[in-house]
Amino acid sequence: MSTNISERLKALGVDLPPPGPPAAAYVMAATSGNMVFLSGHIAKKDGKPWVGKLGKDMNTDTGKAAARAIAIDLIATLQCHLGSLDKVKRIVKVMGLVNSTSEFTDQHLVINGCSELLFEVFGDAGKHARSAFGVAQIPLGACVEIELIAEI
Repeated sequence: MSTNISERLKALGVDLPPPGPPAAAYVMAATSGNMVFLSGHIAKKDGKPWVGKLGKDMNTDTGKAAARAIAIDLIATLQCHLGSLDKVKRIVKVMGLVNSTSEFTDQHLVINGCSELLFEVFGDAGKHARSAFGVAQIPLGACVEIELIAEI
């Protein structure tokens, strides 16, 4: 399975970055039983927080690109935490927070950027339950934050 995931990542032109450290008093990943819980990852662009507010200075397509970038970071954290992506049986749940105006209502479309990449990388095992919320602010002014739960 690892070869398939590696091949899929390569075919998609995805190079996994080194996972980033936590920004406060928490760990990036914790395992309990056969579940791995990944802390929220904020969108980054050029190594810095991808700052913006959907509906004000960012559109849905840009937000979707930010969510896709987060998916890459989430996968990198999973790989680092587990040692190998072939330990992932399935992606169980994704929760997305979108820094958005009260008038913006496409949070679900923004988080598709993450969900679609997880499906492309993990196939049917990448299909997951999901929530998408609009919020008034995200740490460091980031436009999107996403957390993930995986079964191993």
